[in-house]
Amino acid sequence: MAKVSSSIKNELYKVDIKSPSGNVLIADEPLDMGGKDLGFSPKELLVAALAACTSATLRMYADRKGWDLQEVKLEIDLDRDLKENKTTINTKLMVSGDLDEAQKARLLTIAKSCPVHRMLTNPIEINTNLEVGL
Repeated sequence: MAKVSSSIKNELYKVDIKSPSGNVLIADEPLDMGGKDLGFSPKELLVAALAACTSATLRMYADRKGWDLQEVKLEIDLDRDLKENKTTINTKLMVSGDLDEAQKARLLTIAKSCPVHRMLTNPIEINTNLEVGL
């Protein structure tokens, strides 16, 4: 199970996020949304999770196979169409190394199989409960 905690106080839109192991990051809204752009926006955090998972999954797979995968680069953009209530995520995957066409094709399949990709492409249930008082 993944778990994080977050806190926002009086500074507009600046959110401190912490993991149980002590990792910390800041999320914020961009300037044009009223924030100070002090960290990733929530949408950027979502696609960053996909980028991190895809990259690590490809690295692990190539290492296990003994393939010459030198580098994985991803460019991911998220588009939210409020009118149609639809989210589209486009991923550009770039790999370098001494890889044949079959290996490249397999890497593309593996990229689409990383755990975060599978979570985002299957039903998601979010349960939110309100507790008053800290």
